[in-house]
Amino acid sequence: MRIIFTTIMDKNEQLLSLLQAKKIISADKAAEIKKLILKNKESLSSFLVGQKIIDEEKLTEFRAEVFNLPYYNLTNEEVPEAILNFLPEEIAKTYKIVCFGREEKVLKIGLVEPNLKAMEAINFLTADDKSQVKYFLVSAAGWQKVFKQYQKIEQEISSALEVKAKEEGEELVTVKTDSEEVSAEDINSAPVSRIVSVIIRHAVEARASDIHIEPYANDSRVRYRIDGILHTSLSLPKSVHNAIIARIKVLAKLKLDETRIPQDGRIRLVVNNREVDFRISTLPLVNREKVVMRILDTSKGAPSLEQLGFNKLALRRIEEGSKKTSGIFLVTGPTGSGKTTTLYAMLNILNQEGVNISTLEDPIEYEIKGINQSQVRPKIGFSFASGLRSILRQDPNIIMVGEIRDEETAELSIHSSLTGHLVLSTLHTNDALGAVFRLLDMKIERFLLASTLKTVIAQRLARRLCPHCKKETKLSPDAIAEMTAELQNAPAEVIKQELSEFSTPEQALAKYKIFQAVGCPRCENTGYSDRVAIAEVIEINDALRELINNGDQNLNIEAVKKTEEFLSIKQDGVLKVLQGQTSWEEVLRVVES
Repeated sequence: MRIIFTTIMDKNEQLLSLLQAKKIISADKAAEIKKLILKNKESLSSFLVGQKIIDEEKLTEFRAEVFNLPYYNLTNEEVPEAILNFLPEEIAKTYKIVCFGREEKVLKIGLVEPNLKAMEAINFLTADDKSQVKYFLVSAAGWQKVFKQYQKIEQEISSALEVKAKEEGEELVTVKTDSEEVSAEDINSAPVSRIVSVIIRHAVEARASDIHIEPYANDSRVRYRIDGILHTSLSLPKSVHNAIIARIKVLAKLKLDETRIPQDGRIRLVVNNREVDFRISTLPLVNREKVVMRILDTSKGAPSLEQLGFNKLALRRIEEGSKKTSGIFLVTGPTGSGKTTTLYAMLNILNQEGVNISTLEDPIEYEIKGINQSQVRPKIGFSFASGLRSILRQDPNIIMVGEIRDEETAELSIHSSLTGHLVLSTLHTNDALGAVFRLLDMKIERFLLASTLKTVIAQRLARRLCPHCKKETKLSPDAIAEMTAELQNAPAEVIKQELSEFSTPEQALAKYKIFQAVGCPRCENTGYSDRVAIAEVIEINDALRELINNGDQNLNIEAVKKTEEFLSIKQDGVLKVLQGQTSWEEVLRVVES
């Protein structure tokens, strides 16, 4: 087999030419892409996939054509252990290669990048048994999926626990007394450090947002929150719980001897060659401590509003609200509903050369070049309220306050917006209109609220159906009736913008396919992968402003519907179901919670 080795620039030129020939991009777009990857010092492949110009597997197929190699999709592959282990883990990791098949004397080797050194390593390993090698180009995601088989979390943890048991000369089931302190040697021992490293690495690879390490009577449970749902990952012997908690405390620079009160800290680690921040929270329980680690992968960057999944009406309202030079723009919803991510997506749009943007955050989840981001520290008196006073002396045009938590922050935010600043913030309410009543509860004067509040978003995050395994389903008569009722109460023009062939609710439910979750290796058998925003957006127009100012009892959703087009969170959820993005069960789960 002849493999073409050329310079990176030549490969990029060939790939862009092929994408133009396949009508994936235009010649103008290709020229624009070349400038952007040169400016951002980014690889062409990562740019094309990151900007969602092309799917990673399809791109790999085209790259294989450029390299004159056959393409193979590994994302659904379960490789037998004997075949996988033909290549040592270190070689597979170093060269990003994997052995995934064998037919008589022919080995199938997957390469993420055609690499002479990798091929030399393969030739050395196959020299003894005279095997022939057939190379395939595979995607980075496909390689990662198979490579995980080397690193099964249970096996890695078991190995570390066995080493610890030998060091201690005791059985793993031995339970330490509650009064026994953890020694410095125990905290920093290789097995305990390895256990913590493995737990963290697997969480990052699984796209988890949080790690929970919880003590129980006979064991210690590790759970990951993935796409908003907690999944039990493994159970550890009770005897290692204190050492693991202590190890995390050491990394986060927390007090080891303080176990009576909660503590908070931060860790920055390099995981799989990228920097990841962790926010650490300890909580004393009956006789041991629990730790929750929030994972903040700042290297990913904030998604755009379109990538988050906002409907066209919401996008239009958000765009109009962000163009205002003063006032308050609020995003509401429960914890974990993506409020801060939506604000970051807005900040990316507003981040222009002639604008000064300052933020107060807890924590800073994404770092954005060109924006002055500040982390609040209430323990030393640097709260949202005190920080807001300081930011106003920094000549800002736009201020982002992570959360309005108290009356003082609410009042300062209102007064900031009155003095010619656009203030973006979040609030914990169930719906968009609830933000008005919540701010009134915080002792904000009606006339001030009416004149400053401009736009309110209420949102939830529903899990997206895995595109590789979702299957068509039929809903129950009750579900069909409920969805029909929601569509009947929604503005038809707004629905038509989302469902091009919409005429009546009954016709839509008969015409559009509805899918359910199944589960496959690509989605870790959950049936879901990633999340999509379902939202409602209210623009505070003159009619609503008058109702707020007068304290009118008729300030409700019906009043909103009379003054502007309105799509509720649940109605948006119905549209996402009819578009095949999520399931009806998932919409009910996030809306009714």
